[in-house]
Amino acid sequence: MLVGIETGYEGKFDFPRRVEPPEQSYLIATVPRTGSTWFSHLLWQTGCLGAPLEYLNFDPSGPYYFAANSASAQSQLWESVLSRRTSANGVFGVKCFPGQLEALQQSNTDLLSSVMARLLGRRGESRIVFLQRRDAAAHAISYARATISGVWRKDQEDEVAQVAYSELAVKRASDWLRGQEEGWKQMFSDLGIEPLELWYEDLIHDPGITILQVSEYLGVPLIPEHRIKVPVVERQSERDAKAWADRYSDNSQSAGAS
Repeated sequence: MLVGIETGYEGKFDFPRRVEPPEQSYLIATVPRTGSTWFSHLLWQTGCLGAPLEYLNFDPSGPYYFAANSASAQSQLWESVLSRRTSANGVFGVKCFPGQLEALQQSNTDLLSSVMARLLGRRGESRIVFLQRRDAAAHAISYARATISGVWRKDQEDEVAQVAYSELAVKRASDWLRGQEEGWKQMFSDLGIEPLELWYEDLIHDPGITILQVSEYLGVPLIPEHRIKVPVVERQSERDAKAWADRYSDNSQSAGAS
C-alpha cells in the first residue's frame, strides 16, 4: 500500500454491509497505464456502480499483500468485499489485470473458480468492460517510465526527478502490454464473451459519456442523489513523456529508413 495516501481500500470507504449477495457483478478487464484507477473511482463516485477496485491484487505493492501467502485469507477477503463493496442497488464491480488471475491459477484455484463464477456467470450473461489504449506507443512509454521511476500515481511525482530515456524499456513494455491484452482477448474468445470495449483516449476526452456507456451496458440507472465522496485520483502530468515520444518516433523512423 502507498504510505500516507488514501487509496480507497480503507474500511471507512466501505458501503453498508449486505447480507445478500450482489444482484449484478461486472469486471473491468484492463492492463496497467490505461487510466483504470481514475476510471474505477469515477464509476464508484456515482454510488450506483459498485466500487470496482483491485480486490484480487496480492502483489507486494498491492492493497492486500498481507494475504499473499494464504489462500484462506484471500478467500475470506473476497467474501468480505462482496458484502461491503457492493453499492446499495446490489451492484458489485472489480478491476483486474491478467496477471492477477494467473497468480490465482497458480496458487488458489478455489478462489479463481469462485471469482469466475461470480463475474462470468452463464454464457451470454457476463458483463465485462474492456479498457484499452489506442496509442500503443504512448501506452508503452507510460508503462516504461512508471516501471523505471516507480511513480504510478500523481501523489508520487514530486519524489522523482526526470526519467532518463530508455528505448529498450519502451520496447519491452510494448511487447509485455501486447501480450497482456492478447491474453484478455483469448479469454473472451474462449468463453464466447463480447465485452464493452472502451478506450483511454475517449475516457480522457469525455469521462461523463464513458461512465454513461457503462451504466447503459449494465442496465443500471445513474441517480444523481446517490453520488458519494471517494478518494480523489488525479491524472498524472506528462512531464518528460513528450520528449520520450519524440525520441521513440525519431528512432522508429530512422530504423524504418535504414
